[in-house]
Amino acid sequence: MKLVIIDYGAGNIKSIQFAFKRLGIDTVLSNNIDEIKGADKVIFPGVGEASSAMKMLQESGLDKVIPTLKQPVLGICLGMQLMCNSSEEGNTKGLGIFNVAIKKFSNAVKVPQMGWNVIYNLKSDLFTGVKEKEFMYLVHSFYAENCEEAIATTDYEFEYASALQKDNFYGTQFHPEKSGLAGEQILKNFLEL
Repeated sequence: MKLVIIDYGAGNIKSIQFAFKRLGIDTVLSNNIDEIKGADKVIFPGVGEASSAMKMLQESGLDKVIPTLKQPVLGICLGMQLMCNSSEEGNTKGLGIFNVAIKKFSNAVKVPQMGWNVIYNLKSDLFTGVKEKEFMYLVHSFYAENCEEAIATTDYEFEYASALQKDNFYGTQFHPEKSGLAGEQILKNFLEL
């Protein structure tokens, strides 16, 4: 299986590579459009700030390519957020794959949300073998509003969409690669989609 991690300068790539290595899968790190299009599965990672990450995608033409991909694509953290319509972070226009806006948590809670929280209302093959209220690892100041494309929910200040799906596109706000055995199960499920 050819698994490509999109390399656009806004990634926490090492932990994702190690997580797939534990599952016996070697990953290819690439920003080459043909290589990404030719992959069996694509990971769209992201750590950092939305507007600068989007700028890097635009400079490489990946902003045009990602929404056209036909194979399963998994956006993680900022990767998922960039797949949405817009983000309040840097007033950023997103890729528009998921029909939802990214908002900032208020100062009523500690921002960023950092650490373990539960996911529930699980609604996708991505969560086969994962229990309701399983703990996942999160680090984020911005969130996707609850919406029709939500396939998992988390409560922090209020309920928000901690995972999204539309067609072949999946997104997790949490980091499956840092979420122990349950996170590993999600990555395994992604490989089997």
